Amino acid sequence: MTTGDVVVRVEGLHKYFGDLEVLRGIDMVLHAGEVVVILGRSGSGKSTLLRCVNFLDDPTQGTVEVSGLRLGGGHRTRRKREQIRQLRLHVGMVFQQFNLFPQMTALQNVMCGPLCRKGTDKATTRARGLALLDRVGLADKADQHPIRLSGGQQQRVAIARALAMEPDVMLFDEPTSALDPELTGEVLAVMKSLATDSHMPMMVVTHEMGFAREVADRMVFFHEGVILEQGPPAQMFGQTEHPETRRFLDAVL
Repeated sequence: MTTGDVVVRVEGLHKYFGDLEVLRGIDMVLHAGEVVVILGRSGSGKSTLLRCVNFLDDPTQGTVEVSGLRLGGGHRTRRKREQIRQLRLHVGMVFQQFNLFPQMTALQNVMCGPLCRKGTDKATTRARGLALLDRVGLADKADQHPIRLSGGQQQRVAIARALAMEPDVMLFDEPTSALDPELTGEVLAVMKSLATDSHMPMMVVTHEMGFAREVADRMVFFHEGVILEQGPPAQMFGQTEHPETRRFLDAVL
């Protein structure tokens, strides 16, 4: 396992939706250069954790720290809203649905964040946007609108858009689950390149066990809002500690 500096630290994280407790005291860290694959059944809290890390969902209780910026859950004050904005500058997120702006070209989608949120120079942003599209294999699609792109291509644009903000960590929330099987590989290849070539710290919610086996430093199994088990892929695939983990892996392998 990678043992660099801690990039993300979650302590005592609880999340309620009404009376339903979705996260029940999560403690977790992500180190520099580390890829953590989060797995579990639907409703186990995986996606909610990612959404709490960048405060798309406010944690009910507990703390989240990203790149040294530490925020507690609870009431969202004006001061806290500014702190959340600062924290999000360090986090890139890729969703299950691509969430591209349909009226913008691929390049404009990639440029939007740096121009609007960071106020960077347009020429510099354009050059970086073109480089990022090239990096995800879409240099020839820069002027295409999302409707003209396949699902896999749209998701690769979404990855480039997240990278354009120069984040310290990337969060992937089931990035291939909306794709046809033949398009899944092209997205996973980009993610693998991020991990192996760029050493980008990543938290990945996915059921793609081939990716987990090949790329993950650590796998974390969520069950009913808690971390039931975690370890390197060889351990998780070979000799799990909990029957619940084994049953889940047997079902998805």
